[in-house]
Amino acid sequence: MKLLSIESSTETLSLALQTEVGLRMFNAVTGPAASQRILPEIQRLLTESDLKLAELDGLVYGAGPGAFTGVRVAVGVAQGLAFGANLPVVGVSSVLAVAESARQLMQADKVIVCLDARMGEVYHAAFEWQADAWQEISAPLVCKPQAVPEMEGAGWVGAGSGWAVFGEVLSATYAAQVQQILPEVLPEASAMLRLAQPLFAAGATQLAHEAAPLYVRNRVALTAAERAQGQTL
Repeated sequence: MKLLSIESSTETLSLALQTEVGLRMFNAVTGPAASQRILPEIQRLLTESDLKLAELDGLVYGAGPGAFTGVRVAVGVAQGLAFGANLPVVGVSSVLAVAESARQLMQADKVIVCLDARMGEVYHAAFEWQADAWQEISAPLVCKPQAVPEMEGAGWVGAGSGWAVFGEVLSATYAAQVQQILPEVLPEASAMLRLAQPLFAAGATQLAHEAAPLYVRNRVALTAAERAQGQTL
């Protein structure tokens, strides 16, 4: 199966192209330049694989939650490419991609994901690997690190950039549950590919116009004062 995955919900632009002969990836901290870099880098991956866009079986996009602009870039590019090449799409959440990366890194089967949401908040979700699939234990939400949901049981792994920014607060809350922390793990296109492949195989795909972002924060703009302070959404 030939799939292209696009993820830009954080400062890192992540792309992955899966073909019969292997996996090609691009991961770089681009910040706001992701919108300028994304199409040339996609074309480079296709050219290096001697493929045309229309020869793919589908597109995978990072649905968020994450930075509003970054999520819109991934969704918009996936929609545009899918429309032009008549390809199906699958959206994968950024928090689930972090859980999948944690599973690949250290066979974690219980993951509390916390991504830095700026403005003193985190995107939080929790997942458990059961019967060869991730089960959602706590749905994605945005909250202050002091207000994260309580979790039951032990043996959890904490993953995501929120643990790097708010590690002390989160560790105090989950001291009895979390056995290891992976603060460096970010949503990556390669993890999204692994999660999306069973959906494509089962025909559980979307049409291009059905691609949609996952926003868990209602605010979509900053005040002038907040922008002057360098805050971002």
